[in-house]
Amino acid sequence: MECFSPSRDHVIATAERGIMTILLNRPAVLNSLTLCMIRDIRKALDKALTSEEIHMVILQGSGDKAFCAGGDIKAIASAVRENRMDEAMTFFREEYALDLCIHQFPKPIVAFSDGITMGGGLGLCAGADIVIATEKTRMAMPETRIGFFPDVGATGWLFQKCPEGYPEYLGLTGHEIKGSETFRLGFSTHLVLTKNLEQALSAVKEITWSSNPRKDRALGEIKSVISTFSSGDIPEDPDRDDWVRDYFSGKTSITDILFDLSQCSLHHDLCEGVFRSLSERSPTATVLALRLMRFNQGKSMAEVFATETKAAGFMITHRDYLEGVRARLVDKDDAPRWRPGTFEEAEKIDMNQVFT
Repeated sequence: MECFSPSRDHVIATAERGIMTILLNRPAVLNSLTLCMIRDIRKALDKALTSEEIHMVILQGSGDKAFCAGGDIKAIASAVRENRMDEAMTFFREEYALDLCIHQFPKPIVAFSDGITMGGGLGLCAGADIVIATEKTRMAMPETRIGFFPDVGATGWLFQKCPEGYPEYLGLTGHEIKGSETFRLGFSTHLVLTKNLEQALSAVKEITWSSNPRKDRALGEIKSVISTFSSGDIPEDPDRDDWVRDYFSGKTSITDILFDLSQCSLHHDLCEGVFRSLSERSPTATVLALRLMRFNQGKSMAEVFATETKAAGFMITHRDYLEGVRARLVDKDDAPRWRPGTFEEAEKIDMNQVFT
């Protein structure tokens, strides 16, 4: 897990024509983030921040399958398994600090989110000023499935981006959204077809910058260029929006959500599918996720990350984390043995250390 050697080939940062381009370059593993990569991205951002010649930052993923599938979960789990908790927590602290840096960055950041963008990949995109999705983009926060919680600030920024009810729905179930739906639900700011993506990227790189442009003016120019390539075909889904709002908005108890889903008559197939999906999650991680969302809603991103750091420390010491990684990613038997095994028991767990 430690960053013993430079990972320059895994993060390629280039500065040209007023733009710092940061390329995640581990396509064989869907550009999953290592600690070395997190540090190299931060170094590139620090250079862009202090250079008067850099006016914007572009984030990209190498290959045609993913922007970034998340953090290197197996490496983190290995550190936890070997009781190297400080190393595991170093990853989370530095990842969250990087994400917060992106949220607070004083120059425009544009993320080209083509393909799989999940977990830690969404953490990089969430603070970007412009997020460009394509018809191939797939976004999700699937952490409760492996005994963790939707982190990288998601327990806060989901409420800033999504329609009512969707923060809880997407954070708890890990439901995957695709293409135009990423725009409709607030995860992306523009939808550009893959066939036009390179042309859009080239057009952005050809912008001629005045000396030290204000961020709002720079963003206006970038958006004007990208809008030329954007697709306006964004279908609405009012029935599903109503359903999500009714069953998830403002909820404080997982057992109440599950009860309501078990009793619904309209949209029965949808209720049954979501009930089954939630039931497969770690009860402890899912209860923690909902409590975090209720606690972090409306708070500053700095406060959100501080609480999530405590939550990460709590969750990686709980047996469900290693069990979830084993069942979903290592043995792949999809038969995790959660403890406690019920949501009723999980809701009785004392989690005060996270929220104080």
